[in-house]
Amino acid sequence: MHKNRYVYFLTFLLFWTPGWGQERVATDIRANEILKKVDENLMPLSFESYRKLINEEPDGSKKEFIFFTVKKGKDKMAMLYVSPASEKGRATLRLGDNMWLYIPNVGKPIRITSLQSVVGGVFNNADIMRLDYSVEYDAAILQQTPSEYILDLKAKTRTVAYDKLKMWVDRKSTMVTKVECYAASGTLIKILEFKNIKNFGDGILRPAVIETTSPLYRGYRSMMIYSNMKLRKFPDEVFTLEYLSRLGELR
Repeated sequence: MHKNRYVYFLTFLLFWTPGWGQERVATDIRANEILKKVDENLMPLSFESYRKLINEEPDGSKKEFIFFTVKKGKDKMAMLYVSPASEKGRATLRLGDNMWLYIPNVGKPIRITSLQSVVGGVFNNADIMRLDYSVEYDAAILQQTPSEYILDLKAKTRTVAYDKLKMWVDRKSTMVTKVECYAASGTLIKILEFKNIKNFGDGILRPAVIETTSPLYRGYRSMMIYSNMKLRKFPDEVFTLEYLSRLGELR
């Protein structure tokens, strides 16, 4: 009797495991396809935009920044500080995992890291200079309902700002609605909420507002508001350290 059960169990494993593996691979492929579509909806391959960043503190005080941003491909982004006057002329560049800050009258650009924040608040440099999610993460489907997907995103390398993301995606529009960001320890670092779907023209329909809070910084909140987003092509020269001082010429 026990022998027959053992044989049955081995037979079950033999026939069931390959099918399960194939189903898992197909599910992961589907998850990464969803993630790439999320990226396409968030950021066209080549564009320019203006963004207002608002940092709010527990006492109600606020600090605002306005950036002019340009992006090309999946790994090139540059950003010019338009205001406040004290920051005007500063610029940042991201090429893949590498980031630099240019400050007028201060020699050559300075290397910065993804977890730093050159503007303070809850957003860090990786949030502000975000590349496509599919460039930095592999996706798996955690759960799906008639209205949404919940994806588990695992960082491809250790240089990525967050080891893991949990992403909510509207099933009908394939637009991200919320992202939870986790450290390698499993600690929840921050929550990003994507709001106010807006038609910018040029076929660009995406959330105009990203709001972030953190359980590590109670009472603090940061918001990023997009405006004047439109398709535009740029030469590779724009995304070089030498061009940072000239970004204002593109406006």
